[in-house]
Amino acid sequence: MADFDTLIRGGTVVDGSRSPRYMADVGIKDGKIAKIGKLNPSDAKKTLDANGLIVAPGFIDLHTHYDAQINWDPYCTLSGWHGVTSIVVGNCGFGFAPCRPELRDRAMLTMSRVEAIPFDSMKAGMKWDWVTFPDWMNFLDRTPKGINVLSFVPLAPIMIWAMGLEAAKSRGATEKEMQEMCRLVEEALDAGGCGLSAQRLGNGFVSVQRDYDGTPMVTDTMSDDDMLAFAKVLAKRKEGFIQLTQSSPEFQNDMDFYDKLADVSGRPILFNATAVRDDRPALHRRTLRWIEKTNKEGRKIYNQTAVMRQGLYFTFCDMNLFDGNDAWREATMGTPTERLAKFKNPAMRQALIADYDTGHTPVVTGSFKEFTIESVGDPLLQKYVGRTIGEIAKTENKHPIEAVLDIVVADSLKTEFETPARNVREDYAAELMSSQYSIAGVSDGGAHIKFLTLGAYPTDMLTWMVRDAGFMSLEEAHYRLSGMPAQCAGFQDRGVLKEGAPADVVVYDLPNLKLTPDKPTIVHDFPAGEWRRVQYAEGYRWIMVNGDVTFEDGKCTNATPGKLLRHGRG
Repeated sequence: MADFDTLIRGGTVVDGSRSPRYMADVGIKDGKIAKIGKLNPSDAKKTLDANGLIVAPGFIDLHTHYDAQINWDPYCTLSGWHGVTSIVVGNCGFGFAPCRPELRDRAMLTMSRVEAIPFDSMKAGMKWDWVTFPDWMNFLDRTPKGINVLSFVPLAPIMIWAMGLEAAKSRGATEKEMQEMCRLVEEALDAGGCGLSAQRLGNGFVSVQRDYDGTPMVTDTMSDDDMLAFAKVLAKRKEGFIQLTQSSPEFQNDMDFYDKLADVSGRPILFNATAVRDDRPALHRRTLRWIEKTNKEGRKIYNQTAVMRQGLYFTFCDMNLFDGNDAWREATMGTPTERLAKFKNPAMRQALIADYDTGHTPVVTGSFKEFTIESVGDPLLQKYVGRTIGEIAKTENKHPIEAVLDIVVADSLKTEFETPARNVREDYAAELMSSQYSIAGVSDGGAHIKFLTLGAYPTDMLTWMVRDAGFMSLEEAHYRLSGMPAQCAGFQDRGVLKEGAPADVVVYDLPNLKLTPDKPTIVHDFPAGEWRRVQYAEGYRWIMVNGDVTFEDGKCTNATPGKLLRHGRG
């Protein structure tokens, strides 16, 4: 009888713990790593030749929104294509459980704007055979998966269930309602939820992720007291972690609240999120100073860090990430036909110009004048392709917003824009990742599918930071991609290659690893004929989940060995 089901032979092992790389064979049996060392190929049913290749733990992505997509995509792509073997869903307080049947359409409408997941795809593709959070976990458990899954307990559905949608948006919870919500949280944690998530962006300029009707999300206006009451549930249980997206014009007030949340809960906090703006390095530097200070004071607060070099690609048919600006939010509500009519309306155009002239730069995209026109629908407008709005406005002696709107209207909203990429400067990216508390990620996998391909971040990080720029070691990169997020989220025995651990493994060719194509491309592979932007990977020889190969040289094997990791175990 063979000692191993699979033997990965002769690779360079980078185990995810920061330990120095070493040459070894890895023997896998019954989905676990049985032995690491010099092994005999004759003792294995199957041998994979890893000579010249890196053998590392599968990547762990703590910030995804695959709650809908996992209904129809077992591999949660893009993540599954790029070496991610475990994900956490239910981020930002958004999710689909608990949810009464009569509110299912409303829940999908919410996600169609706040996370830009097409409603028709959700309507056609979601099974909806759950009501409560334990039901949801059972659904995840029985659903075929090519990836391991944990789920936060998102607080918005909890609040809506107990208070009703409008009440939850307009007032704090009563004592009775809070008791019921804490009971629901306990029930969800008993079922295997890994912690709590929420978004608190208020109702102002930074509130860029809004509900279907343009109002703030339920958790955006949640009081400090209510959030802390939820945190006390984790404190009592001494388990779980908290993912919080909180931002306001008062940075120090926000950081003080994160500190208080950590003190009250006694649990790890995932600060979401930090990205480099090349024009404003003071922003990431002040966050790093606070992260260092708060951890030195004894708290465990991790910095979820956007590492991929990418801007946004969008047309005004779909774009909704200007929602923090009142005029732009109004202009981008409704159908494409309704949006086009608004862009033609003189009063609306003047309001958009006035908004620009206040000097407020949209939080997510940066300045309009730096947008580049990527493509047009009308051949007569081809002269604009490759030029920035600032250049066009100067040439045509127009206000930048007039330049945008004139082209968009003439092109019937088909004009595709690209915003300036974030995280491009190596020195700033090195600063961000030099903090021992920075976790790589923020893929937003499953969300904003027509704007972004951030789920490709592990591939971009390894090729850029490690191989090409060289400001991060391979050992450090794999710790940030696997070992560190596993520690933060409470994954049991995952994130590090060691004997006895589940065999979540990536085997790849670092010199030939790359994103393909160079820029996101459009594919029509979502339910109801909807499309998304994707980037694939080349160079991953094998991706393994619980000992089974899910992708070989980029081709899916159709194996579904993924597990629901209740309480981080599975």
